[in-house]
Amino acid sequence: MPADKTVGAIRELPSFDSDPARSLEGEIKSYILGSPQNCLKDVDGSAIFEEPLVGFANGDDSLFQDYKRVVGDFHLTPREALCLSSPEGPGHASEPRHVSVVSWILPIGKETRLANRKMTEGPSRHWNNVRWLGQELNDNLARHVVQLLEHKGYRAVAPDQTPAFEVRHLSNGRASNWSQRHVAYAAGLGTFSLSDGLITARGIAMRCNSVVTDLELPATPRRYSSHVANCPFFVDGSCGACIKRCPAGAITHKGHDKVKCSEMMQVFHKLYLTKPGYLGRYAACGLCQTKVPCESRIPKLASAPGGSPAARAGV
Repeated sequence: MPADKTVGAIRELPSFDSDPARSLEGEIKSYILGSPQNCLKDVDGSAIFEEPLVGFANGDDSLFQDYKRVVGDFHLTPREALCLSSPEGPGHASEPRHVSVVSWILPIGKETRLANRKMTEGPSRHWNNVRWLGQELNDNLARHVVQLLEHKGYRAVAPDQTPAFEVRHLSNGRASNWSQRHVAYAAGLGTFSLSDGLITARGIAMRCNSVVTDLELPATPRRYSSHVANCPFFVDGSCGACIKRCPAGAITHKGHDKVKCSEMMQVFHKLYLTKPGYLGRYAACGLCQTKVPCESRIPKLASAPGGSPAARAGV
């Protein structure tokens, strides 16, 4: 398999026609593991991401309608995202018969997690670089998946790379009209935490992304009893490690204060982006995602409480 898998280099996938879901999963994993971009070349050469997790959701799942209540009435359904991106323009696209979502989790590399564990007042250079270089790689992967599906004759879109994507400033913080974490929850890839992150089988230290398509794909089962089933704090109150890790005091037993979190990002902007080797529009943080029991796995816990499958709002 070629190591340089740049956007636009679409190769044929022999098993796509017989098993498109498995073929897409394999391609997503191969893209990340084989990409020369997946490396912190200017830090220590370590991998930005480890092997991805991939899930699928039915785009007409009622959960996406629930998100209009949980996140906001502005949150797009997959069908809306696909139709809004049509070349014919909003309101002119033909309604697709099927709508599916391809969602993936990119677990952050071990060396970056180890570096961030040592930090107490702000992000390590590893974490900062992963935030920006990793997102560039993540976006390139989304474009690659879109091009692959279009090459096969299907409509496809990465919703957060379209003109329809927006981030709103609400009284309780910022919220987007396409929440990748909520999409990943719908695709069976994890549940929410006290810190508003998503605890996946590979933990909470991750990035995620998704593509919507009119290709019919089998939905991944959501093998959890509630939207917080992977978080020990909500199961039996046995954790709360992320509370102590937050330098802003933005995480408490009541949850995650996105306004306080955002204000700390502004402080980090002044303190860290002047340091050699730090990148991007802001320094990022990630302290609540490292040196916690859910960093790279689902913690051992009791049976989760019941509750609405529509998770807490967040971006």
